[in-house]
Amino acid sequence: MAGRLEGKVAFITGAARGQGRAHAVKLASEGADIIAVDLAGEIPLVPYDSSSLEDLNETVRLVEGLDRRIIFEQCDVRDLEKMRSVVDRGVAELGHLDVVVANAGICIPATWDETTPEMFQVTMDTNVVGVWNTVMVGAPHLVTAGGGSIILTSSYAGKKMQPFMIHYTASKHAVTGMTRAFAAELGKHHIRVNSVHPGAVNTPMGSGSMIEAITRTNASNPPLAAMGTPFLPVWSVEAEDIANAVAFLASDDAKYITAEHLSIDAGSQYF
Repeated sequence: MAGRLEGKVAFITGAARGQGRAHAVKLASEGADIIAVDLAGEIPLVPYDSSSLEDLNETVRLVEGLDRRIIFEQCDVRDLEKMRSVVDRGVAELGHLDVVVANAGICIPATWDETTPEMFQVTMDTNVVGVWNTVMVGAPHLVTAGGGSIILTSSYAGKKMQPFMIHYTASKHAVTGMTRAFAAELGKHHIRVNSVHPGAVNTPMGSGSMIEAITRTNASNPPLAAMGTPFLPVWSVEAEDIANAVAFLASDDAKYITAEHLSIDAGSQYF
């Protein structure tokens, strides 16, 4: 039986591992060919382990194992022209583009007075400028194709806020705003733009000293640490749970859904 995305092509950033890999595998399982990028290298200031070229190659292996084509390249989402060249090459080889998933992002826990200009800048450059770059290089191809779906990865922090992450919260609120603004202007081209808002997700972003950093910042103001408590009896979800929501928004099952902000957080945004 054909998948919901049979014959489609999807461009995904941050595809080497975690949510990005889950998106690539899920969309491929639904029939899509993939254009994938990831920095696949060291990210300054983050407390968790960075992705690698080996991670990206594993994503390629998994997609090809589903008998789908994948065009991939190491690429920093902050590099607009490199992003454009990758997407243009992918479209030339695969024929068109139908889905854009701006997934790449970073997170650096820090209290307000620990946050350095460098932390703020790298977060905004990756999480905001990188998302803008992704849409700007992908959307023209969707216009040419006569329509499509764009999904931006925001966060629980893009609806409420994330304690001890002012820079991250600011970046994810910006993504929420971009979702609405791009949806408004691209609607006339039959392009839908939505955002997904994960809560805690089990990915390599929790590796290294990430948990230690969160524990330390929580201790600076314990009452705030209780924010984001889920309603459901789970504290985190899997990357595949987010990918299921992305696949839905990419498909015709969501053909009249746009400018929407879909939470997959077990209710955390309300506590």
